Amino acid sequence: FMGLFWVLLIGAVVWLVVELTRSARRPDPGAPAHMVPATGFGPAPTPSALEVLDRRLAAGEIDLATYQQVRAALVQSGADR
Repeated sequence: FMGLFWVLLIGAVVWLVVELTRSARRPDPGAPAHMVPATGFGPAPTPSALEVLDRRLAAGEIDLATYQQVRAALVQSGADR
């Protein structure tokens, strides 16, 4: 019985340490937002007009002449940011 007692005791201590370290890495769901680590939630950044135009050309939605015409207009109007 003594050997079984020590095996169970050591197993319980190991389990307790693992559980405590695992729960310490998880954010508390009830914690205020400023205490929860940032994980990339929130709205995605809006792509610029030129990025959208580049993607449309790459996807074949527009031809090169249209791309060049719209790009020139965007750059001239300052909407390229």
